[in-house]
Amino acid sequence: MYISKLAFEKIKEFEGCKLQAYQDAASVWTIGYGHTYGVRRGDRISQQYADEMLQEDIENVERQLIATHDPEILRMTKAQFDAVVCLVFNIGIQRWRTSTLRSCIMKGKSVEVINTEWTRWSYAGGKRLAGLVKRRQWEVNRFFEPSESWEKNY
Repeated sequence: MYISKLAFEKIKEFEGCKLQAYQDAASVWTIGYGHTYGVRRGDRISQQYADEMLQEDIENVERQLIATHDPEILRMTKAQFDAVVCLVFNIGIQRWRTSTLRSCIMKGKSVEVINTEWTRWSYAGGKRLAGLVKRRQWEVNRFFEPSESWEKNY
């Protein structure tokens, strides 16, 4: 994984862990730390499997972001990459690719514009959720903070 330990732990915190399948705020069947692929009602997993799935899911998001070949993704600081991975883990790569936020970042827009676009991603199922507001604030703050070295991978 390329993200920092801080980002890994924040994703765990934001997602929470449930070992039995549940429907999230958008009515998507979910298990573990926000894992949705192939999840069905009644599914159960172990904590160890939840941890393994989280690592695999994060690595998948990282690969998808790198595969976009967006020049700005490849030039991001570690803190910026942490923030984008956390967001994309939550919203999905397709929504990221077509987002105004991505366009603003790729065009080097101002802090204010990026902050405004980032915080718009605080809705699920048509409702503004306090947990997503908190998550988006952490992500955008992380995006603009000084960054540690890329050698410090998790």
